[in-house]
Amino acid sequence: MSWPSALAIYFLFWFLALFLVLPFSARTSVEAGEPLVPGQAESAPRAFPAGWIALRTTALSALLFALYYLNYVNGWITADMLDYWN
Repeated sequence: MSWPSALAIYFLFWFLALFLVLPFSARTSVEAGEPLVPGQAESAPRAFPAGWIALRTTALSALLFALYYLNYVNGWITADMLDYWN
């Protein structure tokens, strides 16, 4: 696998991990016991910890990519194994 291909696949894993991580850091003002700002929706997050989200996303995507690359090198699961109709 060439390094541009590996980088592209890593970024695909990064964005997948981002959407997996985002819901776990959301706390609303109601859950935190803080008053709502006038005009604020009750479901709006209290704060957006972008640094922590990026760190968690990077860690999860590195783990997923490592598993993918190990499978690529060792051939644990191949396309032939997944082809049910042959």
